[in-house]
Amino acid sequence: MSEQYTADEMMTVAAARQLRAGTACFVGIGLPSTAANLARATHAPGLVLIYESGCLGAKPDRLPLSIGDGVLADTADAVISVPEVFNYWLQPGRIDVGFLGAAQLDRYGNINTTVIGGEYTDPKVRLPGAGGAPEIAASCGEVVVIVRQSRRTFTERVDFVTSVGYGGGPGDRARLGLRGGGPRTVITDLGVLEADPDSCELTLTRLHPGVTVERVREATGWPLAVADELSTGEPPTAEELAVLRALEATMRTAA
Repeated sequence: MSEQYTADEMMTVAAARQLRAGTACFVGIGLPSTAANLARATHAPGLVLIYESGCLGAKPDRLPLSIGDGVLADTADAVISVPEVFNYWLQPGRIDVGFLGAAQLDRYGNINTTVIGGEYTDPKVRLPGAGGAPEIAASCGEVVVIVRQSRRTFTERVDFVTSVGYGGGPGDRARLGLRGGGPRTVITDLGVLEADPDSCELTLTRLHPGVTVERVREATGWPLAVADELSTGEPPTAEELAVLRALEATMRTAA
């Protein structure tokens, strides 16, 4: 019998499994950082973690509390200025994978982390904002998004486009001059969605164990496209769970 795990743990493990050793990954704080550090501590020790603060090849022994956490600079191969990260690494296309979170996401992978409801100047909720996410979404070879799925987060149309995914559909990234590949994969606490190569619409391709298509549709704010060959992912291994829980414990201690 497999060890018990939570939906968040399944999501984080599934996201970590997307990353491969030898690739350069631009990491956002929160769930993306947790998944990236899990990957580096398990199957991808050669994964190169890059943080917006200018830390290249960071190898933290605990989860960082922010992009300014000293553990990132202390363990990095190099520390450069923020403009250099963007001008010489990100924008020229030297980073393979961008790992982002979202407050809202639409069917074309457009991300909102700015405002919810109302007008921009008078929203119901003002979120942390863009940070480096728009540049990551624009320029990385591909983008992986990790987000908990509900009708509140998976909306027909985001309230504000912080980071462009595929805009309104095919051709919009090229029209806007965005060089990166866009949000190829979205990993949630229910399953995995991938951008259809023709329509650019996010399509459910894999369920997490115990999750049904109906449940995913109920948590989606648009008519969800489902792949003809839908698969079910493998549950977390004992090693993945042990490493993940140890990492999360170090973050609680640091806080």
